[in-house]
Amino acid sequence: MMSLTSYLVLAAILFLLGVFGIIERRNLVGLLISIELMLNSASINFMAFNHYLFPGTVTGQIMTLFVIGLAAAEATLFLAIVFAVYRHYRSINVEQVDHLRG
Repeated sequence: MMSLTSYLVLAAILFLLGVFGIIERRNLVGLLISIELMLNSASINFMAFNHYLFPGTVTGQIMTLFVIGLAAAEATLFLAIVFAVYRHYRSINVEQVDHLRG
């Protein structure tokens, strides 16, 4: 059986990979995947804390389901934006889409 620390380390690694992806990636799909990694790390934390601190309750599972729903909605909107950007600029590189700056 894994300890709470193992889950927290795994979640921290996933979160840091997501942050690194957001900083380094210039592709919109890469940014979306990085955001998903960060949301999954939050879900792992919710599940781990629920299992070790409040066993027998379903609060962590409910929060994880909320995060999954939020991620699905976020992915849908983000992909719609990616399609619109690609249709207009013929690229999904965020550095080439500079007309959106204020």
